[in-house]
Amino acid sequence: MQIAKQYGMIQQATSNTSTVRAVFIIDPRGIVRAINYYPLEVGRSTEEILRLVKALQTADRFEVGTPANWQPGEPVVVPPPSTYQQLIRRVENPPSNWNCIDWYLCFKDL
Repeated sequence: MQIAKQYGMIQQATSNTSTVRAVFIIDPRGIVRAINYYPLEVGRSTEEILRLVKALQTADRFEVGTPANWQPGEPVVVPPPSTYQQLIRRVENPPSNWNCIDWYLCFKDL
């Protein structure tokens, strides 16, 4: 209950003990990274929650993005270039383990 109160998860208008029907992913630094809300009639998918946690951990560890429906072991998204020089290098000589759709969208295996 203490964590629910600290993160403002208590629905004051309806109860002082019922948390909202949501999943909060909080990283080790205490930062809320994802919130998924669910209606009471719909169950939560444990598989999707675990996929989300693994995707966030992978993104943080390797500084990459994960595409929709990504699963561990699948290619990840390389961040777009942040300078013109990086863009030119990416277009002219991309790393051999990258699959670039265009200059702004490249995938790679980890």
